[in-house]
Amino acid sequence: MHLTHLSLVDFRSYPSLDLALGPGVVTLVGRNGQGKTNLIEAIGYVATLASHRVSADAPLVRQGASHAVVRARIVRGDRAALVELEIVPGRANRARLNRAPVGRPRDVLGLLCTVLFAPEDLALVKGDPAGRRQFLDELLIARTPRMAAVLADYDRVLKQRSTLLRTAGAARRAGGKGDLRTLDVWDGYLASYGAELLAARLALVEALRPGVAGAYAAVAGAQAAVGFEYRASVAAPDPVRPDREQWEEAIRVELVAARPREIERGQTLVGPHRDDLLLTVDGLPARGYASHGESWSLALALRLASFELLRADDREPVLLLDDVFAELDVQRRARLAELVAPAEQVLVTAAVEADVPAELAGTRYVVAAGEVLRAP
Repeated sequence: MHLTHLSLVDFRSYPSLDLALGPGVVTLVGRNGQGKTNLIEAIGYVATLASHRVSADAPLVRQGASHAVVRARIVRGDRAALVELEIVPGRANRARLNRAPVGRPRDVLGLLCTVLFAPEDLALVKGDPAGRRQFLDELLIARTPRMAAVLADYDRVLKQRSTLLRTAGAARRAGGKGDLRTLDVWDGYLASYGAELLAARLALVEALRPGVAGAYAAVAGAQAAVGFEYRASVAAPDPVRPDREQWEEAIRVELVAARPREIERGQTLVGPHRDDLLLTVDGLPARGYASHGESWSLALALRLASFELLRADDREPVLLLDDVFAELDVQRRARLAELVAPAEQVLVTAAVEADVPAELAGTRYVVAAGEVLRAP
């Protein structure tokens, strides 16, 4: 799988752009603030319908414009597809596939598969649980696009249930009773969608675990006992490997037990939105104990293991390396370059050309003042 063309209209700093691409390594070199990461962000948006830099779509639209358009031509084997996304802040975004409208933007998920390496990846190790949950969920969708619908349904139910809890709690504090007649119904939906998401995450962690340990050793250049465990907020049912139905019942039971606290606090305290991924190095939690080098090696290992898992699924992803080499020492740069070089397509950004290892020599573009020009 690779991109052959990227077109932007009013996306971030680009009034318009047409960029021809091809398989192999493509390097985008330019000083900071010239728009290199905007290109990586646009490609990632086609793959995930989200930005790795911001949580809302509004910043993606160039200042003064009403909407932005991202077009990407994707080749997989002997098949090609043109994906067009129209980003409209405050309104529903629109998508087209091969010039024809699709019902929902998420219907194009799965056409482009990417793995992104970025400076923000350090937060996967050092940051809050939300970032690690997002890492798992994005990989779930890349492997199984229908999981996007499960996540959307779970988020919708979570918001509506939490709103009901807040309203009821406020009413009770004011001396009323609060209307909780529909809470059992929302409990059922939350348990159903939550169990499907939880079971999928657990299976994903099991599939990733061997790859994470191997990738860590490859990047760090040293052996270490790397732990990679999913921590559910719901107590596991008795069976050694609970199925989805057993997780659903476990969530239902804990929702009932937590109801008084949830009403008092006005939020849902049970479910996969409160889970975490525990990362350890030599038995110690990476968050708070790992050195800077160990943390970077672990973050890179998560991405490399994702890449290998997707390849094993016959979904060769496009690799996006956004200014990541500047964060690494010389040894880790060389080892990472050696590991990613065999990919069908690799896009690398760098402020300084010398930061890019020689192993990733390929087509080079210079990015400056909103222009992307092929280097001689």
